[in-house]
Amino acid sequence: MASSLTLAEVRMSRDPYEVLGLTKAATADEIKKAYRKIVRTSHPDLNPDDAGAQDRFIEATAAHDLLKDPALRARFDKGEIDASGAERQAERPFYRDYAQQPGNPYGPGRGSAEFDASDLFEEILRQRGQGRTHGRAQDQGDAGGWAFNAPGPDRRYQLELDFLEAAKGTQKRITLPGGQSLDVKIPSGTSDGQTIRLRGKGGEGMGEGPDGDALVTLSVRPHKLFRREGDDILITLPISIDEAALGGKVETPTIDGVVALTIPKGASSGQLLRLRGRGVQPPGKKPRGDQRVELRIVMPPKIDEALHDFMTSWRATHGYNPRKEMMS
Repeated sequence: MASSLTLAEVRMSRDPYEVLGLTKAATADEIKKAYRKIVRTSHPDLNPDDAGAQDRFIEATAAHDLLKDPALRARFDKGEIDASGAERQAERPFYRDYAQQPGNPYGPGRGSAEFDASDLFEEILRQRGQGRTHGRAQDQGDAGGWAFNAPGPDRRYQLELDFLEAAKGTQKRITLPGGQSLDVKIPSGTSDGQTIRLRGKGGEGMGEGPDGDALVTLSVRPHKLFRREGDDILITLPISIDEAALGGKVETPTIDGVVALTIPKGASSGQLLRLRGRGVQPPGKKPRGDQRVELRIVMPPKIDEALHDFMTSWRATHGYNPRKEMMS
């Protein structure tokens, strides 16, 4: 949102001490701390949902620019200049003339002033905040013309996928907060929690800086039949007692549809069979995964008289103990 204040309007700002919440007895360190506090709470990039943040930030920046300069502060305290740094008497030089004086510790030729990394961060935020009002962050009036270029911020989104969409790949459309649509290509073999980067689809860059990226984090819903382990697909397949005993071909689901699976004679519950190349195709030229099928013998819903008599007779002559090795 555009600010309701411009740098020109800030020339008519309130008393700089009042803007920073200070008295005229404030020390230079107290002025710096007060300004940094306002930067944290009112910078438009750090407080995008606060409509008044940019106005407070611009006003505080103007106040800080005046009070941090000992010469300008002294002249303001004496009533020689107003809150914007403008001369109260026409014959006196302007603010920018004093800022460029050789003796000014904050102007050109400031010599061996101590470097503070936080001052550099403060200046970047200051220029970036003003750039939101001036497009390329230019102030031709007082600064002699300067520009601030910075890449736009990245935007983060969440996208939920079906299991098969992630495994096989698809294309999804998401709606951005502003109402625009964004098409996202989902490659095959996408994993839960994976983030896809869309170059240049994020926030607008500043000046000549590039636009940011859109970072789309994917969430994959579980499937009622399939599970995934790396590039392999796992499934538990129920079989009947006669299919387990006699073997034969049965149908089994895969992520590509139903295929025939050969059950060996005498199959047991928990036995694993493998379908080569029926798993997930990973990105690149890597080989496709397999589908592993775990067998689970399921008894008939009702033991009728014929089955009961047969199993009783079979037990009498062929009974065995599958737990024998566990007991030894």
